[in-house]
Amino acid sequence: MLWTIFVMLMILWILGVVTATTLGGFIHLLLIIAIAVVLIRVIQGRTPV
Repeated sequence: MLWTIFVMLMILWILGVVTATTLGGFIHLLLIIAIAVVLIRVIQGRTPV
């Protein structure tokens, strides 16, 4: 589930960068949050759900 959200946010982020829409900042924020969550899960050693 987390990886699906991560991939979707990556796609949205790439679209935001390419199209330079006004939601680009929001998409960047979501991407940073998604990366932080993935890194925290990897550091803690939790198994994917």
